[in-house]
Amino acid sequence: MEILNWLQEWYLSNCDDNWEHCYGVSITTLDNPGWSIKIEVIDTELEDKFFDEVYTQRTDLDWIHCKVKDNVFHGAGGSKNLKEILEIFQKWVLYK
Repeated sequence: MEILNWLQEWYLSNCDDNWEHCYGVSITTLDNPGWSIKIEVIDTELEDKFFDEVYTQRTDLDWIHCKVKDNVFHGAGGSKNLKEILEIFQKWVLYK
């Protein structure tokens, strides 16, 4: 499934007339340039699930850093790494 469609489905699966009013997903840009993603996983199946931090620095423009802190997935990366960051989140969700 295309990653944005998958993320939409994941988001919708957590909407329960309560969660979406307090938590959610944000995707913003960085000025270096790059991407920043924040996905709150409180009150989801991911709450308190272990995440192995990912840090990859290929070049100044090709890098990713993903971690989970306080039940929030934080992903950041270079300007062409948005899909890769989302795929890291997807793998974490699907890994049992």
